[in-house]
Amino acid sequence: MTSIRIFSCLAAWVLLVACHGQAQQPDTPAVAPPSDSAPASEGSPALFPHTDKTRYLILGQANIIFQAHAPFHSPYSGANSMLGRGEYKTSLIGTLYTGFEVVKKPRFALDAIFDMESAGGRGVSEALGLAGFTNLDVVRNPTLGSKPYMARYEIHQVVGFSDKLVDAGRTPFSLQPKLPDVRLEFWVGRMSLPDLLDLNSIGTDSHLQFLNWSVDNNGAWDYAANTRGYTDALVSEFTAHAFTARYALAAMPTVANGIDLSYDFKKDSGQNVELELRRSLLPGRKGAVRVLGFLNHANMGSYREQNQLALKGAAAPDITAHPQRTTKKYGVGLNFEQEVSSNGRVFGRFGWNDGATESYAYTEIDQTFELGADYSLKGFGRADDKFGITFVTNAVKRDHQWYLAHGGLGFLLGDGHLRYAREDIVEAYYNLHLWKGVYYALDGQFVAHPGYNADRGPVLVESVRMHVDF
Repeated sequence: MTSIRIFSCLAAWVLLVACHGQAQQPDTPAVAPPSDSAPASEGSPALFPHTDKTRYLILGQANIIFQAHAPFHSPYSGANSMLGRGEYKTSLIGTLYTGFEVVKKPRFALDAIFDMESAGGRGVSEALGLAGFTNLDVVRNPTLGSKPYMARYEIHQVVGFSDKLVDAGRTPFSLQPKLPDVRLEFWVGRMSLPDLLDLNSIGTDSHLQFLNWSVDNNGAWDYAANTRGYTDALVSEFTAHAFTARYALAAMPTVANGIDLSYDFKKDSGQNVELELRRSLLPGRKGAVRVLGFLNHANMGSYREQNQLALKGAAAPDITAHPQRTTKKYGVGLNFEQEVSSNGRVFGRFGWNDGATESYAYTEIDQTFELGADYSLKGFGRADDKFGITFVTNAVKRDHQWYLAHGGLGFLLGDGHLRYAREDIVEAYYNLHLWKGVYYALDGQFVAHPGYNADRGPVLVESVRMHVDF
C-alpha cells in the first residue's frame, strides 16, 4: 500500500499546483520527439526563447515518470512476470538535440544532426511481464545505467523538384521550416525508426501524450533497434503534395533485445515501406492514413520448431537454442488520424506480423488493434492542456502461446505457465501546461490479462509525469 500512498500524495501535489498555475504562450507545445508537436521556436512554450532564423538548432528536454501499482491477483509467476505485489519506480530521460544547416537553400537543404541522451531509473517489474509495457521511456536493459550516450548522429539531405515552398515545421530531424512541396529526402546515420515512420499526431509522443509501448507505436511492428531503441539506417522519403512514400533499410541487433547491431546486411536487415495520404474524411478538417509493411532478416528462432523439440525432451522450449542462421519476420500495419472538431481528434492503429519467428527487437506482440481520441482544452482557456483516452488489445499466435504456456521465455514475457487471453489495455491521461515549457500529467492504465495470462491481473498502473522543454 506504500505505492498507493506515495502516488496519492504526488497526485494531490500536482492538482494543487494546477489550481495555482497559469498557462502562458498558447499554440503548439515545444518539441519532444518523436512528436506531432512543433519544435521550440518563437511563440512556443519553452523555458528559453528559440528562433527559426538561425542555422543552428539547440533544444533540450527532460521527462520524469513516476509509476506505481497496487498488489493484484497472481496465483503463480515466472522469471519474466510482472510482480504481483505493489511496487513503484521512477524513470528519467534527458535529451540534448543539436543540428546545423550545412546548406540552407530549401531545394537542396543539408542538415547535420547530433543528439546526446541519458536514460536512467527503472520501469515497474524491470519492464517485464507486459507486452504493452506502461512506460515508453524505459530502457529494457537497466544494467546499461544512466551514462550519457550518442542517441542520434545523422545527415539529412533534401532534393527539391519544385519552386513552391510549403510549411514543413522545423524539427530536430529537419531544420528547414519551409520545403518544396515535391521533394526527395534522405536521412542516413544513427536514428530511431519511429522518428520518421508510423508517426501519429495523437498517439506517438510519450512525453506529452500516452505512455504505453503499444499505444505510441504499432506493437506488431518489430522495428529494427537495439535495446535503447536506436539503429543505423538509411531512410528515403518522397513527398508530392498530400502523398508521401518512405523506405528504410536498418541494422538489426545481433541478439534479441541486444545493444549491439549487425552490419552484415546480406544476412541481417530490417526493411520498411510506408505510404501516407494526408486527406480528410470530413470537409474542413485534417486527416491522414498510413500503410506500413516490414520484412526483417536476423538470427531469429522458430516458435514451432522449439516447441517440437521441447515435446521430445523434458526441458521447457528455448527460442534462442538453435544454430546460427537467418530467418524472416514480416508484417503490416495501418495508422489513421482524423480531426472531428476544432478541439477533438480520433486515431487508431492495426498491426499484424507472421508470429512464426522470435519477437526480436521491439516487443512480444503478433497482432494489435487500437482506437482512441484526444481533446484540447483551448476552448476553456487552457490552450496547451489536453485529455486523451485509448483502448488497445494485443495478441500472440498459437505457436507463441504454446511456447509461453510450457515455460518458454521471451525477452519480456514468461510466467512459467499460461491460460491465454488477449492483453487488453485502457489508458487515459490529462496533460497540464503549468508554465512556459513545464508540463505535468496524470495517467492511468488498466491492464486486463497482463502478459496474455487470464490467471493474472487485472492491474491498474498509475503515473505522474513531469516534462520540461528547455
